[in-house]
Amino acid sequence: MTLCTPARKTTHHKTNRSRAQRPHGPPGGPRRFRIAGADLSASVAVFLIALPLSLGIALATGAPLQSGLVAAAVGGIVAGRFGGSPLQVSGPAAGLTVVTAELIQRYGWRTTCAITVLAGLAQLGLSALRVARSALAVSPAIVHGMLAGIGVTIALAQLHIVLGGTPQSSAVDNVLGLPAQLARIHPSALAISALTVTVLLSWPKLPGRAGRVVRKVPAALVAVAGATAVAVVAGLSVPRVDLPSWSSHALPGLPEGPVLGIAAGVLTITLVTSVQSLLSAVAVDKLVAARADRGRSVPRSHLDRELAGQGAANVVSGALGGLPVAGVAVRSVANVSAGAVSRTSTMLHGLWIVLAALLLVPALDLIPLAALAALVMVVGIQMVSITHIRTVTRHREVVVYAVTLAGVVLVGILEGVALGIAVAIAVALHRLARTRISHEERDGNPLLHVRGQLTFLAVPRLSRALHQLPQGSHVVVELDGSFMDHAAYETLSEWTSGHLARGGTVETTGPSGARIAEPAPATASDSAAPTCCRPWTPWHNHQCGELPAEGSTASREGSEGPDAPAEPAETRRTSGLHLASGIGKFQRNTAPLVRDELARLAREGQRPSQLFLTCADSRLVTSMITSSGPGDLFTVRNVGNLVPLPGEESGDDSVAAAIEYAVDVLQVTSITVCGHSGCGAMQALLGSGPDDLAAPRTPLRRWLRHGRPSLERMASRRHAWARISGRLPADAVEQLCLTNVVQQLEHLRAYESVARRLAEGSLTLHGVYFHVGEAQAYLLSGTDEVHSYDDVFTRVMPTALAETDGRETQAGEADVRETARAS
Repeated sequence: MTLCTPARKTTHHKTNRSRAQRPHGPPGGPRRFRIAGADLSASVAVFLIALPLSLGIALATGAPLQSGLVAAAVGGIVAGRFGGSPLQVSGPAAGLTVVTAELIQRYGWRTTCAITVLAGLAQLGLSALRVARSALAVSPAIVHGMLAGIGVTIALAQLHIVLGGTPQSSAVDNVLGLPAQLARIHPSALAISALTVTVLLSWPKLPGRAGRVVRKVPAALVAVAGATAVAVVAGLSVPRVDLPSWSSHALPGLPEGPVLGIAAGVLTITLVTSVQSLLSAVAVDKLVAARADRGRSVPRSHLDRELAGQGAANVVSGALGGLPVAGVAVRSVANVSAGAVSRTSTMLHGLWIVLAALLLVPALDLIPLAALAALVMVVGIQMVSITHIRTVTRHREVVVYAVTLAGVVLVGILEGVALGIAVAIAVALHRLARTRISHEERDGNPLLHVRGQLTFLAVPRLSRALHQLPQGSHVVVELDGSFMDHAAYETLSEWTSGHLARGGTVETTGPSGARIAEPAPATASDSAAPTCCRPWTPWHNHQCGELPAEGSTASREGSEGPDAPAEPAETRRTSGLHLASGIGKFQRNTAPLVRDELARLAREGQRPSQLFLTCADSRLVTSMITSSGPGDLFTVRNVGNLVPLPGEESGDDSVAAAIEYAVDVLQVTSITVCGHSGCGAMQALLGSGPDDLAAPRTPLRRWLRHGRPSLERMASRRHAWARISGRLPADAVEQLCLTNVVQQLEHLRAYESVARRLAEGSLTLHGVYFHVGEAQAYLLSGTDEVHSYDDVFTRVMPTALAETDGRETQAGEADVRETARAS
């Protein structure tokens, strides 16, 4: 039977083609570069934060002060243009201060620039290997401990400059030299530093309406500018910023030093910049999703592209004599909070840095070094986050955090991270191997409580505890863990089979006491059977390793003798054995879980909220695609999900009766018509001729007459084509399936009870299209309007877990902001 394509197929590009493709076609006229106002204002806010921080970080590393401005400009322009996180702002980061300072002291500035270039090339190589997400596998306790250790090291070093002295080469030396430094405090430097810290901490807490207005100016800029103004007006004699001429700016040279030492430096820069940038990109995604606009116009971060952008920025920054570049959370938070909508804001911030470096040198030379040191010291202290400490303590990983922090401070970053990884592995193995098994009496029945992961290491103790339980009793096994390996499962399964055979009963529960399915009794063929029994798969996938039940049809046929002909596979698949086996599995696994809920529904009666009208196609499992349970849906199924118009039922009032019962008796609040791809009824409609529909000879043909309005709607020029958002229908069958959903919703409005409830506002209509091959549902837009549809089906996205609990979302946002502020 050939498909008859409607006449509209050849004429649609002259009528409604422009409307159907308008969302997908390119905009008319040449494209022009436009800068959104939100991006412009956000770039200025980020620039005002980045300028003093870049100078302060360069001062803390002992590098030329211009190198901080070079890194900030390159991070904004290069990483902003080529990175995969549109709103992340890159530049010199406080997390790189310690390792950069160590490299400068050991190899000199020119070699450090070469190491930065090599680290950038390494990042480009890692991006090509698409391993960016593997960086997220590092334990958060290790990352937070590393950042905290870097913060402690920075604060100890900058404290010497705040007091008017010079920092030592290591954190230990800075601690040992602190008493001597306190004995020779420089009063002017201490006064400038104290003023900077006071303004920096008090500015965000200014009260009142005026405070809300002035707080829009970054606290870092106000603190440094205020300290500079005081130093100039008072004529204080303190060391100041000294930006030499750009003509004498030092560029990289060939690496000089031991190969292993330089390789270790490249590895350290690559590790710290990559992990910090990728974690910051993930945090930016969460902040964007938490904005009032939900970040609808901002794409999610592409981590491999972000790693490549960071690598390119480090190559350019090192080649131009700049500091290493990484994603900086504090600037990224400012960018997101200021309402940036594209990567333009990041690139503009880099442009403002370039202009400032060229035009504001006289003003920058007035900044006291003590003010920059105080600024960086506060940033270092904030990297030791109380929120992070509470989080790792709650997850019992404070030992990993403390070891990493101590290792970074006392030994170095690479060594500290390696120690943290070793301790994290040891903690994980300890948790995996530790299992506590106890038994007690509850309500007169023995209770076996298993707390922890059940692995082969715990099998001897588990077996001993199980066989100490009284035979023939009702036993409750409470499993309080998230993992059970094969050895433990077999032990529990074999004991359950033996206990049931001796007349006992077994109830397996989770940590909350909720009953879970007991392991199936072992059979002789279990060891050879593949593990293909999974939910929502056809019956033939649920019979792995099972023998026919005793006394079943298969057993009786098998008793006829070995020479009896084998039953064809197709016959076995359609026999009643599958149904009986499926019901038996329901009684064993599912009935205990739903019995209480079904008993409640039996007492109170059904109260569904939805009338769900869909096709009788066997591939459509309504409870699966709607995640519904008993009592949720009042379901009506027929061939083609058709709704006959009132008075045209042709002797079949079943659909009209179901609509009347659902709307008037059950008082449902919603009616959904659900079509699907590859519908056989729609294919039959397309393949039928006019005579078949005019004088149908079979019950199926008579029923399909109710789908003729859908066929006429698709061929009509008075209606827009029903389509899926983002693409046109694949073929005429899909076009008719989509159109049929829209048409059947129109038929529903013709029912008096439905029209009355719609007018009252107590009933809504919905259209759904389920693509079987993609396992993807599409929701019809505009069905909440009373008289019209948009005829566009929009993809239903997976629901985020965080959206189900507002409190968890708010707590997550707070953690992200705290992480960004501390980093």
